[in-house]
Formats: sequence, C-alpha cells, structure tokens
Amino acid sequence: MNRCVALLLSLLFASLSVASACSAAPGEPIRFTLDSDRRDGDVRVSFRDESRGRDENNWSTTLAPAELAGLDLAALRAAGTRPIRFAMVREAGRLDCAGSGGSAHATGNCGFTADPGFLRLLESRGIKRPTREESFGLMALDVRRELIDALARARYPAPDVDQLMSLTAVGVTAHYVGELARLGYRPASLDSLVEFRAMNITPEYLGGMARAGYGAIEADDIVQLKALDITPDYVSRL
Repeated sequence: MNRCVALLLSLLFASLSVASACSAAPGEPIRFTLDSDRRDGDVRVSFRDESRGRDENNWSTTLAPAELAGLDLAALRAAGTRPIRFAMVREAGRLDCAGSGGSAHATGNCGFTADPGFLRLLESRGIKRPTREESFGLMALDVRRELIDALARARYPAPDVDQLMSLTAVGVTAHYVGELARLGYRPASLDSLVEFRAMNITPEYLGGMARAGYGAIEADDIVQLKALDITPDYVSRL
C-alpha cells in the first residue's frame, strides 16, 4: 500500500466517523434512546433526528453513567415507567434530554445548545463560526479547547470546523500533537496530521525507530514505512 492509498483510507475513516455525528439537525428536537447494560454498568445512548426521516441521521455511543449528568441509573433500571432526565455537557455544547423509561430502557427528546464560550474561542483563533449543525458535530465528537491550543503552539494553520472534527475523529489529541513536536515531528499539514494518527504512528513507534538508528526520517517516509508495516524491531534485526 503506497502513501496515496494510505491517505485516502485515513481520510475516508475520518469522514465516516464524523458523518455519523454531524447529520442530525440540532435545530429540531432530537429523539434519544437509552439502554443500560447491567453487566458492565455502561449506558448505550442513541440520538436520532426524526424530522428528516432518514436512517443516516443517527448518532450512537456507549458512555459511563457519569457522562450523563443528572441520570438516575437506579430509576432507569427499576421496573415500571417513570420520568427520566439527563444532560450531556461537553466543551462545544450540551444536550438536555427528558423522557420516560424503566427496566433499563428509556426514550424521549433532547434540545441542543452550542456553548457560547466555545464559539468565542473558535472566532478568536480565526476559525469561522460553525453552523448549529456543525456545533452539534463538535459536541458529539467531543472536540476540545486543548486540541485547538496544541495546534496553535505547534504552529499549524488555523483549522476549519471540518478539520477539527476529522482530527478528533481519528484520535488526534493535544497530548499527541505535543509528543510529536517533542520528537521533532510536525507533519506538513493538518491533513497529514490526520494521516499520521489514522496510520497509528505513535510516539512509541517513532521512539523505537529512533533507537533503531532512524530518528531523522522525514514525515512522509515514516508514513510509507508504517503503511508497509515496517516496525522498529524489523529494522533492528536488519
């Protein structure tokens, strides 16, 4: 697999991850479903925009109960039916949800509110103010201030909203950006940074290559080596 193929695969992965979070219409009530798994304690939560009537307007994830502020887990799991309320609060915005349920299952509606402080942060960093739908995507993917700060410290150009969501979707964090910089790696663009993370080029991998005598390899060459599954151990054996 060459670099171009690797890039296409990584960007496809990012776009698929983001699409599931961004297709809902936050301006309309959002339908939620909760299911609690008694075995591990986590809660499976799904959000669906029923106003559009299309299956792709869904977002589902598994969360610890503590991430759903105000959720009475005992009431959710108890037999019978009763009111169920909770909020999902993240840096980019919040969902406030109310419905009914019991026996480990609940349904209802949510309203979305973008966080004003987060919107001001984006504008202060030269990032175009997101639409409500984009704000919902930023919240759903849990895009964080610390990532925006880390990108600025590493002297990347200001990302747009889609790039912020792509970076978060593949797992680029402030720590990851900082560790790459510490090791002397700064991919040439934000798209290349997405590629780095999607290819699972970790600080541990880069450190292993350095110990094997290859600590000054260009970022593009590192991508090609990783695409070919060339490991530090393999290089050391050579």
